[in-house]
Amino acid sequence: MRKIIIPPIKSQGIKTKLVPWIYAVISEHNGRWIEPFMGTGVVAFNMDFDDVLLSDTNPHLINFYNALKEKAITPLIVKNYLETEGEKLQKANDDGYEHYKYIRDRFNEKFDPLDFLFLSRAGFNGMIRFNSKGKWNIPFCKKPERFSKSYITKIVNQVTKVSQVLNEHWTFVNKDFREMIPLAGENDIVYCDPPYYGRYVDYYNGWTDNDEHDLYELLNNTRARFILSTWHHNDFRDNEMVKRYWNNFNIVTKDHFYFSGGKIENRNSIVEALVYNFESNTSKHNYEPIIQEEQLSLFESSMPYCAETAINK
Repeated sequence: MRKIIIPPIKSQGIKTKLVPWIYAVISEHNGRWIEPFMGTGVVAFNMDFDDVLLSDTNPHLINFYNALKEKAITPLIVKNYLETEGEKLQKANDDGYEHYKYIRDRFNEKFDPLDFLFLSRAGFNGMIRFNSKGKWNIPFCKKPERFSKSYITKIVNQVTKVSQVLNEHWTFVNKDFREMIPLAGENDIVYCDPPYYGRYVDYYNGWTDNDEHDLYELLNNTRARFILSTWHHNDFRDNEMVKRYWNNFNIVTKDHFYFSGGKIENRNSIVEALVYNFESNTSKHNYEPIIQEEQLSLFESSMPYCAETAINK
């Protein structure tokens, strides 16, 4: 039994609550863990692989984790940075918004990974979004006291845990999934968590019919084992892409509950799906719902789990 490693970068749709389920699908392995859509990195950080290849089209995620791997960013550097900028945020005019705009504008000019961390933790509802020119455009969360001592400690602890996982065999690259999947060998596992078709626009790029088709072609022809995260259905409609492409593979589903925004009507229940091309002992559907009270809970608490228990549920 161990605790889930929570990444320091925030993002809606993070798979923290689903990590035990994904972990349970994996059988024995002796190859690489490859993610063409790494996002926050939460899945990779918890899969117990030493040889890892991660990619994302968002260059700021890649820059942050490369800086952490190369020790250009350390827990102490993060602590000092957040203490300094957090104090300025608390004292700034317009309930902190003036300093938030200053960091936003500085990031949009210099793309400093520490500023990226700041914005991801001070932006509205933990969202990551850029405009068509590649500039950060998430509004302030309106909490000038955001970076309290305890909050900084939590973020620093998250940075520490991730830095302890990284080694020279972890590689972070800024590439399209079409370049990444063909790199996988027969002993590797490719985990794909693309933007969900028909549900939302990705934090850095959109997702089209052609993208889904290309992803299917690549995974259908890969020598590696693959796992795909997607949505299966909700109370209103089915994911048409499951029927079009993914029904020929193994599929397991799980009830999940997303929180988006500050109002109860913005909470959405959905059935998540894992699609994979190998044998697994995971049951076809686990009807125990995963309740997500608020997005922040994904980042600010560690959740213990046991792999054996996850497999048997």
